[in-house]
Amino acid sequence: MALSLACSAQVKSTKPVPYDVIIRNGLIYDGSGQKPYKGDIGIRADRVVAVGKLTTASADRSKAATIIDANGMAVAPGFINVLSHTGAFLLKDNRSMSDLKQGITTEIFGELSWGPVKTQAMRQRINRNLTTFGPGADTCTWTTLAEFMTKLERKGITPNIASYVGAGEVRMNVLGEDDVKPTPSQLAQMQKLVREAMEGGALGVTTMLIYPPNTFADTAELIALCQEAARYGGRYIVHMRSEGDRLEEGIQELIKIGKEAKLPVELYHFKASGVRNWPKIDKAIAMINQARQQGQDITANMYTYTAGGTGLTSCLPPYVFNGGFLAGWKRLQDPEERRKIAQEVRHQTQEWENLFALAGSMDNILLADFEQDSLKKYTGKTMGQVAAMRGKDPLETVMDLIVQDKARVGTIYFLMSEENVRKEMQQPWVSFGSDAASITEDDNKNGTTHPRTFGNFARVLGRYVRDEKLISLDEAIRRLTSLPATNHKLKDRGWLKPGYFADVVIFDPATIGDKATFEKPFQYAVGMQHVFINGKQVLKDGEHTGALPGRALWGPGRKVQPVADSKKM
Repeated sequence: MALSLACSAQVKSTKPVPYDVIIRNGLIYDGSGQKPYKGDIGIRADRVVAVGKLTTASADRSKAATIIDANGMAVAPGFINVLSHTGAFLLKDNRSMSDLKQGITTEIFGELSWGPVKTQAMRQRINRNLTTFGPGADTCTWTTLAEFMTKLERKGITPNIASYVGAGEVRMNVLGEDDVKPTPSQLAQMQKLVREAMEGGALGVTTMLIYPPNTFADTAELIALCQEAARYGGRYIVHMRSEGDRLEEGIQELIKIGKEAKLPVELYHFKASGVRNWPKIDKAIAMINQARQQGQDITANMYTYTAGGTGLTSCLPPYVFNGGFLAGWKRLQDPEERRKIAQEVRHQTQEWENLFALAGSMDNILLADFEQDSLKKYTGKTMGQVAAMRGKDPLETVMDLIVQDKARVGTIYFLMSEENVRKEMQQPWVSFGSDAASITEDDNKNGTTHPRTFGNFARVLGRYVRDEKLISLDEAIRRLTSLPATNHKLKDRGWLKPGYFADVVIFDPATIGDKATFEKPFQYAVGMQHVFINGKQVLKDGEHTGALPGRALWGPGRKVQPVADSKKM
């Protein structure tokens, strides 16, 4: 098939062909997962117009502004980051460097969203987050997710961007941060916000069900919101209610929501957390395969590490933060409340995702990011080390640090097994997401970060494809490109085909790889030579060109009328 494609794309005319870019002699991985073939790419404006073997006459006489000899290099569609937290970080630095160096051309925002913003409380919440970017940070002027996305596009950004609408953000706009069930009227308001987001171009509904206030939503509430997304062709993508002790129940809830709301579903960062839960991964894979065999559209994505990254607050029960972070911060200063909280954490109930227990050892909890300068001396130390330094019980130390930092405290938890990482990667329905913001090597002044920020995608291609041969390069590229493009309905993206947008990466398969480690995470990946986004070269010989051609990519509901009744779909 590769040969026939190459031949059919051959340019036979001897007349000058107005290519703006010609990529010659590359080993073309077109995104289909089929074997590569040697050939050329012709780009005009923002589209690929020829793939295959351009005739010498047409290529030589085209007078292309840019001609790249890709001999010995892999040429592929731009990679798609299925779980990006870059979002408002692009207001600070619009280049997206740590991802661009790995060939990421599209960032999909999920778990949470930067809109809607319909209340003063929501605006204040976002502005508090924006102040962490330092002096001169933007303030929230938008009211909808679409307005936020448009703001980024107009500012000028390197990557393409797309976003899901957060069920948590929808909930907060109507219910605040309290553990309450919506009335029928309030649920109708929430559904209206989902419709507005879908009509504005959201890809679907997203949430993160271990974090308050998201965790306060029951299954019925999520189904009701997802039914609105389904009317516009949307997807439901979720950090499940449990990835550990109740992993199977989390998948069951995901399947139930997909069936009852009649929409495709996807789970974030596929894993089994905690040593006692590692054996569950085989059952989890079997459950998903069975649902797929029965016709349900269910997929997953992952990062390729044995540690996750979140807040130190995830060591505590969700009810602590009923009413928001500040309400929880006050509770943690009440001796009687602290005693009750400590008792519940140690009880190890399965009613909530207890990362303090799942870590198994205080040496598996690594402190990464503090707000207060007085606490930064603990950055890079384990909870066991800090508790010993302070001469206090580790759980008491957890609560003390949250109170003293008046923040969630960025934390890395070592929870997964390498054997399971390999099993997950081998599933053909698994794509990849960094679960991180895209930053620079110079952003190491305020703390540490998870190495997935700088290395997740390059690690797939270097360690797992080239070095360990766990999956083939053509299959890995399919799952970095056409699989997520199809799942998330990114029109004319994810393949190297005539007529598709010219998001193209050129890399050296022999050197592509991650350099970031848990000890030294602020290191760019290597091996990515050239990157084009919408036909413009943004990475040249491994360096940013200054180009900002990124666009907001809109979901299928932006220009179509919704189906009258999703229940009849």
